[in-house]
Amino acid sequence: MTRQRSHSYRQPGVVLTDHRFSVPLDHARPDGEHIELYAREVVASGKDPDRLPWLLYLEGGPGFGARRFTGRQAWLERALADYRVLLLDQRGTGRSTPLNRQTLPLRGTPARQADHLARFRADSIVRDAETVRRALTGGAPWTVLGQSFGGFCATHYLSTAPEGLTAALITGGLPSLDATATQVYEAAYPRVERKNLTHYARYPMDVERARRIAAHLAEHPVELPGGYRLTTEAFQSLGLLLGTGDGSHQLHYLLEDAFLTTPAGPVLSDAFLEAVRSHLSFAGHPLYALLHEAIYAQDPAVPTGWAAERVRAAHPRFDAAKTLEGAEPLLFTGETIHPWHFTVDPALAPLRDTAELLAARTGWQPLYDPSRLAANEVPVAAAVYHDDMYVDTGHSLRTAAAIRGLRTWVTNEYEHDGVRASGPRVLDRLLTLLDE
Repeated sequence: MTRQRSHSYRQPGVVLTDHRFSVPLDHARPDGEHIELYAREVVASGKDPDRLPWLLYLEGGPGFGARRFTGRQAWLERALADYRVLLLDQRGTGRSTPLNRQTLPLRGTPARQADHLARFRADSIVRDAETVRRALTGGAPWTVLGQSFGGFCATHYLSTAPEGLTAALITGGLPSLDATATQVYEAAYPRVERKNLTHYARYPMDVERARRIAAHLAEHPVELPGGYRLTTEAFQSLGLLLGTGDGSHQLHYLLEDAFLTTPAGPVLSDAFLEAVRSHLSFAGHPLYALLHEAIYAQDPAVPTGWAAERVRAAHPRFDAAKTLEGAEPLLFTGETIHPWHFTVDPALAPLRDTAELLAARTGWQPLYDPSRLAANEVPVAAAVYHDDMYVDTGHSLRTAAAIRGLRTWVTNEYEHDGVRASGPRVLDRLLTLLDE
């Protein structure tokens, strides 16, 4: 593996250093094609980095590069007291050989693109991390902090390369060890419905506002800036907001400013449409849509088969057309990807055939080793958020019980993004658990 290190630079209270690494695309073929990874090192100003242990941060997703912090934002404030932090853009995201509608077609046919994307799950990400660790630490283990999908990666790390870890910290990211994509969504829809009802109890005026917007879109689908087609189903997917700390409030403010009155009748305002576009477009993170169900695929014989779409059919309260025929509140959907995403979003439309092939793909390999986790010797602490909309709490607690020595902090103080919303406190609580 080759490694490049650029000059260091400063922000308030921190020294930053960019790192680039060349790693095998397929770790089973180390002499084959390589891709470039990017990571940003963060050290508190005035501290000697060589005297600090490393902490690797794995972002949620899939498909998101590591968060671009300014100074000591969020959980960094606490982490920098004890660690030299590495913010890794996972392969295919950020500056790590990004994959999107512009770069994926360079791989050839949709079948070749799908084969390529199969190498961008947690198993490859962890092998990347191990390659980077050996280059940076000289072989010494490090601590990993995994948020959401980053916690899935951390759990895979514990299953396959525990020798690389001093400790593991997981926030809102303990996956089921054996649930299929279908089972994940069977558990998800009732949680999402509860989040909807909680939102409407807080903002009862939004019941009529959401129905009015949905009815308007059913008659007049709108093209957003950039070409995204806002259909009723796409509007419903704004429910993704409901799993974050301030998401219900954000949704309320979106709905209250939706319409303008014109001589031709009510129209959806440009301000509303632009705000909606920023929430719905996958232009900045297309791997989220492409790989979202694949992160749950573990049975070699079973494809994911658009699991969220299939399970939705068993929950008619999420059917907007039927809702608008009656008087029920419109239910927003949550963290679900559907075939129509690849028709309404210009960032995804060129990849529709690739997405279909991924949904039909078999041969996926298990990501977790229950026997190895049952014999775990790495200190692990995990924050589990009560009624987490994105990751099922019941699944997380069963996994916590299956990992030897894992300590949990189950809390209703935060939503899924707790480490972002109140990062120093969440991280401090987990570090305290490790010492108990």
